[in-house]
Amino acid sequence: MNRRTTLYRDKHNAKLMGVAAGIADYTGVEAIWVRLGMVALTVFALGPIGFLAYFIMGFLLQKKPPHLYRDSEEEVYWQRVRQSPKRTAREIRARFRDIDRRLADVETHYVSSNQRLTAEIEQLR
Repeated sequence: MNRRTTLYRDKHNAKLMGVAAGIADYTGVEAIWVRLGMVALTVFALGPIGFLAYFIMGFLLQKKPPHLYRDSEEEVYWQRVRQSPKRTAREIRARFRDIDRRLADVETHYVSSNQRLTAEIEQLR
């Protein structure tokens, strides 16, 4: 399993055990909203079961490795992959198609402006 697609406790940004910070890192949602949502869910819906679930997750989840991402851009990329792998794959394919189109434009421009190269290509056909 890819280390970057695993849910971890984020002790670096933790308030208690790092569970909410880990969920925030995993989903890309601000930690304050995850914390508020967890508190609201526990108080209004789950009661003591919510506290128990939080502490169980705190003990079961591994601590986030210190250098999981190279930079913030890579962190955002992996958050998007976790949110919607299909959308991320579509975006990557679209980027490759764009690069391929631009490369073909450069090749066309270079070949059309270079008569000697055009003649050599025609000889190969």
